[in-house]
Amino acid sequence: MTTTTRRGPRLRVFDDRAALGRAAAEDVAAELRSRLARQDRVRMIFAAAPSQREMLDALRVADGVDWTRVVAFHMDEYLGLPKGAPERFSMWLRAAFFDHLPFQAVHLIEPGEDPERTAAEYARLLAETPIDIVCLGIGQNGHLAFNDPPVADLADPLDVKVVELDDACRQQQVDDECFAALQDVPERAVTLTIPRLLAADRLFCVVPGAAKRDAVEKALTEPISAAHPATALRTHPDVILYVDVESAPRPEVVATDATPAGASPATEVTS
Repeated sequence: MTTTTRRGPRLRVFDDRAALGRAAAEDVAAELRSRLARQDRVRMIFAAAPSQREMLDALRVADGVDWTRVVAFHMDEYLGLPKGAPERFSMWLRAAFFDHLPFQAVHLIEPGEDPERTAAEYARLLAETPIDIVCLGIGQNGHLAFNDPPVADLADPLDVKVVELDDACRQQQVDDECFAALQDVPERAVTLTIPRLLAADRLFCVVPGAAKRDAVEKALTEPISAAHPATALRTHPDVILYVDVESAPRPEVVATDATPAGASPATEVTS
């Protein structure tokens, strides 16, 4: 393993997504144990996506985590799908993770008949006390949660909002085999905003697969702006970015400090 020290997100590179998922889960579990040793409960936000599967599978069986003192949220949900539809992120997370553990509470986004009201209520729940941990990914179009480039706002005054999904985001859901065809993917969703996600103390960002390499490179090198929403990760003081060899940025990209406002990552290559 080699490590170089630079300012910015800590980048960890693994041989495959299974190793990536285990390492990310170990880090999240260690953070949970540490926080639960000194505070009454931990509040955390989860992403729902196939890219998170290996991490969630490993975290689910992690030793020494008192899940009865953990409060869980998730970061986005489609509009227009029937309650209980397996494509809903809440249902995916329940099947993959939430229903397997004795959480103190799990707050699911239930859009109902008034998604604007749902967004406001979810924002109120999130704001009750600070969020400790976010487990997230990066979309192929660079989105964080459902903050796609056309609707992302790095200084969004809202914590949760209703958004239109761009075609690149919707196509990714087909590519991930979550939907059979583009026309099946909803066009609107409820999402946590970028400032809401970045308000958490620690971010663990899991991004495997060749389809994500371009997004990872842009997140680390493009000017920080809503044109590439994941660049906002470089404004947070405590982010770990987990990639495999397929999604890892090219060495010449990692070595580039693209903008004075940004920072290059610390790089750790793990065999």
